[in-house]
Amino acid sequence: MSEPAIEIDRPQRPTRTPPSAVPPEPSARTRGPWLVAAATTVTLLLLAGRYGYHRDELYFLLAGRHLDWGYVDQGPLVPALARLLDTIAPGNLVVLRTPSALLAGGAVLLVAAIARELGAGRGAQLFAAVLAALSGIVLASGHLLSTTTVDLLVWLVAAWCAVRLLRTGDSRWALGIGLALGVGMLSKLLPALLAVGLVAGVLIAGPRRLLRDRWVLAAAGITVLLAAPNLIWQATNDFPQLGVAGSISDGDSSYSGRFEAFTLHFVIISPYAVPIWIAGLVALLRRPAWRAYRAVGWTWLVVVGIVLIAGGKGYYDAPLLLVLTAAGALVTVAWASRGSLWWRRGLLALGVVPFLLPNVVLLLPVLPADRLPGFVVDVNYDAGETIGWPEFADSLAAVHRGLPPQERSRAVVLTGNYGEAGAVARYGPARGLPRAYSGHNSMVDFGRPAADADVVIAVGWERPDQLNAWFEECTLAGQVDQRVEVENDENGGPIHVCRGLRRPWAQIWDTEVRHTG
Repeated sequence: MSEPAIEIDRPQRPTRTPPSAVPPEPSARTRGPWLVAAATTVTLLLLAGRYGYHRDELYFLLAGRHLDWGYVDQGPLVPALARLLDTIAPGNLVVLRTPSALLAGGAVLLVAAIARELGAGRGAQLFAAVLAALSGIVLASGHLLSTTTVDLLVWLVAAWCAVRLLRTGDSRWALGIGLALGVGMLSKLLPALLAVGLVAGVLIAGPRRLLRDRWVLAAAGITVLLAAPNLIWQATNDFPQLGVAGSISDGDSSYSGRFEAFTLHFVIISPYAVPIWIAGLVALLRRPAWRAYRAVGWTWLVVVGIVLIAGGKGYYDAPLLLVLTAAGALVTVAWASRGSLWWRRGLLALGVVPFLLPNVVLLLPVLPADRLPGFVVDVNYDAGETIGWPEFADSLAAVHRGLPPQERSRAVVLTGNYGEAGAVARYGPARGLPRAYSGHNSMVDFGRPAADADVVIAVGWERPDQLNAWFEECTLAGQVDQRVEVENDENGGPIHVCRGLRRPWAQIWDTEVRHTG
């Protein structure tokens, strides 16, 4: 009899995904980011009452008196919040800015949480939190009540949910993205830009199945549902935000213009962080273990491309730069842990003082307002717009008192921008000033002067020919004196007294006085 053949078991090639392509699990949580976030919020609250209102905050307070589902340049969220806070504590700047300080602390935690999702250990999480806390976008937006602060948190929440979705494959995290984007679009329409970037990132890098996933489609529905009030208002008013966007694209705003938008990317986190977020971008696009996250890297590339091509402001995509910074924190800490530790760690530590700490001086009101160096305003335009508003109202009041009594009783103030009108609304009643009107953005919809208001104190109009087209006579009656040496849009500006309307207000208000930017 022949012996049975002996079968030899041969090892089978594994079919599972190689370990190098599997995203690492989140590491242990640590208290460090919480302490950094708390320190950020406390610092912002301690400094919230210094200097004064920003021009946008004065505008939000005025818009809050005229609540609507939308405005020419924003949604209803921030004006409604401003009204609520000013009702709770009228005239209290610290209360007005408290939500921003809290949102800034939340942004710090989210950056650290994104780093943790990518596999960061305790040291890298802490490093990411410190980079976020000392970044220009967190400090600047956390100091003021602004739509930018809301955008910052909205984008980071959406990014964190996106990273968790890509790591776990659980598409229910898309609901968090949809909720964040929908709430964000009640502030501004910018979160739609992030939605475009995320969709493009998934189309480019995958997984494309997400684009037909039922949870993702439900998330899109949530976004549209939440944003609907503002979208409907915009649609019924011919999308005025597109006009504002056009003005920004033409450079008619701070931090706008393609060159300015490009260069802002190198300072808005900090110059120190530039190689870190670039390393994070490269790792997201090339690291095998982070293959699942490549859509995140492509999201930023698509968004920044749209911003630069369309001529948007350079800080529009700053939240995504913080996401890249979170990724770069892992790369940087790993680099510092290899080879000669002393010089690599020393290099990181030495960079903090000259490149990170100056953000505190440049972006927060730590220096005396009456001795503010010119270079601070050169770097931080918004600092100059928080100084001298009561004195601005004093300058107008001096001109108003100089009018003959019969003219004083029927005079009104016509301002060139919404901040000036907001300052008159805030400080004018105590100085006997009449109501201020402006054609700037949504101010034009808050009312026009009475038909018999033919004596006008005009401020914020650098070109007399604009006024001469509306009035028979305009004379220079003074100038704005904010009693400090600060370069801003108001200090030293002319104040004219104009008399005799050439045409009724009803004919010129919507067609000529109205302007956006």
